[in-house]
Amino acid sequence: MAKQAEHVRKPEWLKTKINTNESYRKLKHLMRDNRLNTVCEEAKCPNIYECWSERKTATFMILGDTCTRACRFCAVKTGVPNGVDLGEPKRVADSVKIMGLRHVVVTAVARDDLEDGGAQVFANTVRAIRHANPGCTIEILPSDMKGDYESLHTLMDSEPDIFNHNIETVKRLTKRVRAIARYERSLELLRRVKEIAPNTPTKSSIMVGLGETKEELIEAMDDLRANNVDIVTIGQYLQPTKKHLNVERYYHPDEFKELKEIALEKGFSHCEAGPLVRSSYHADEQVNKSAAQRRIDYMKGYETQENKKVDFQLD
Repeated sequence: MAKQAEHVRKPEWLKTKINTNESYRKLKHLMRDNRLNTVCEEAKCPNIYECWSERKTATFMILGDTCTRACRFCAVKTGVPNGVDLGEPKRVADSVKIMGLRHVVVTAVARDDLEDGGAQVFANTVRAIRHANPGCTIEILPSDMKGDYESLHTLMDSEPDIFNHNIETVKRLTKRVRAIARYERSLELLRRVKEIAPNTPTKSSIMVGLGETKEELIEAMDDLRANNVDIVTIGQYLQPTKKHLNVERYYHPDEFKELKEIALEKGFSHCEAGPLVRSSYHADEQVNKSAAQRRIDYMKGYETQENKKVDFQLD
C-alpha cells in the first residue's frame, strides 16, 4: 500500500501558487545576510510564499540547521551540530524589527548534544525579540528536551506568549514517525507548562496521512485536552524526499473541516485544519487576546519613554 501511495498524484487541493514578489525576495536576502535559518525553508513548508509575502509572521529556526534526531517525516538535515552561536538571538531580534512582524515563532533543531537542550539560547532569543520589538507577540516551539523539566523552567522564565510542542502523530505511530521523542513525554511537557504558567496558551500539531484512523485522531485530541492544551493544528503529511515515510493517503478538505469541528467541540480554543496547514500557519491569529493587548499597552508605554535605547545583554 505504501509503495502505491508514493506514486499517487497529489490532488488538486494540494497545489500552491508560487509568489516570489519583492517582499518575499527581500526577506530571503535578509535571512541570508544575517546568517539565519527558518523552518519555512528547511522543512519545505508549502505556505512559505504566502507568509513571507504578507510579512505577518515568520518562523525562525535557531541553534543551527543540523538536528541531532532523524525523524522519518522531517526534511531538516541531521548530523553533528556546530557550537552555539551566542550572537544569534540579537540577529533574530534585529530581523524581526526590520520585517515589522506582529507575531514571531521561534523553533529549533533538536540539540540533544547540549546539556539544557538549547533552553538558554531559546530564552535569550525571546528576551532579545521582546526588547527590540515590544509590540510583537512571541511563540516558542521547542523539542521535548528529553524530559529535562529544569530546562523547561528556563524557557518559561522568558514568558513566551504561546508555548507550542507538537505530538506530530497518533500514539500508535509515534515510534515509527518520530526519533527519540515519546508520545507520553510530549504530553507531559505540555502539561507541565500549564503548571508553571497557567495563563500561557499551549498548542500542538498533528499530521494526517500516515496510516492513522479517525478514532486514533480523536483519541489524540482527547489526550491533548486532558493535558490542558488550548490550540491544535491539523495538516496533511507530505513526503519531503523518497527517503522519508510514504503518504498513505490524502485527506479531502471536507475531512479537515470535520476534524476542525470535532476539535472545537472538544474544547480547543482554536483549531487550524486543512491540507496545507502547518504548526505555524496563521499563528498570529491564535494569540491569546489578552496577551496581544498586553503587547499593545507595553508598546504605548515604551513609546512614551524618554530613553528608548537600551542595549540588550545576553545572560
